[in-house]
Amino acid sequence: MAISERDFQFISDLVRKESAISLEKGKEYLVESRLGPIAVKDGFESIVELVDKLRANTNMLLKRKVVEAMTTNETSFFRDIEPFEMMREEILPELIEQKKNERKLSIWSAAASTGQEIYSLCFLIKEHFPQLLSWDLKLVATDISTETLDKAKNGLYSQIEVNRGLPATMLVKYFTREGTDWQISKEIRDMVEFRELNLIQPWIGMPVFDIIFIRNVLIYFDVDVKKTILANMRKHMYPHSKLFLGAAETTLNIDTSFKRRSYNRGGCYEISSES
Repeated sequence: MAISERDFQFISDLVRKESAISLEKGKEYLVESRLGPIAVKDGFESIVELVDKLRANTNMLLKRKVVEAMTTNETSFFRDIEPFEMMREEILPELIEQKKNERKLSIWSAAASTGQEIYSLCFLIKEHFPQLLSWDLKLVATDISTETLDKAKNGLYSQIEVNRGLPATMLVKYFTREGTDWQISKEIRDMVEFRELNLIQPWIGMPVFDIIFIRNVLIYFDVDVKKTILANMRKHMYPHSKLFLGAAETTLNIDTSFKRRSYNRGGCYEISSES
């Protein structure tokens, strides 16, 4: 049974209020596909019954499940390889030289999903910049979804997931076989601090970072929310910090405090000296 217009609007309003994600008309199929499994798992006869329960506002855990289900968790190891090549060839060597006396470096993977992005950065550091392991190195990964964060912390991935972007040499070197799955070594997992964080709520306890990855996230928000998030990002960046957005994302006409800097493999964003 297709979700009614009234129920779709209720879910859309709920998700927007809790996460700022916009579910426009035409996304009814997405709501049905994401909420159907929750309804079955939680013993509801239908999505209609699930929505009625949400309207009663008596089950905060159910509300959380629904909001988390509507977030997009698409990711893979070394996704869109260019940012990682930029890191390896130019950005990390540049920052290492700039900070060689301080010997501190911090990287944040925002909306980290199930962790492939931050672990890819771990592999990059281990393979090409092992000197950073003796620095005060902080790698932070955040997401709104506790379920995806739990998966990321565990570092357990299916054969399909490790086949997506992960070089075979790294699979052999940094993973062990666990039944039909593969688990990242504890040494790599221990490099990362995972935190629950909703990007539209206060970023309590978040430090300033040298590098921020928030790729393929802003596309899900309207312009006002994008402005708010980018303004908050600036508060957590040094003048030299690098901000990575998705290939289809830009700060242009949203936040003039940023300027795009080009590298051989692409580009990222810095805080403009004129801002």
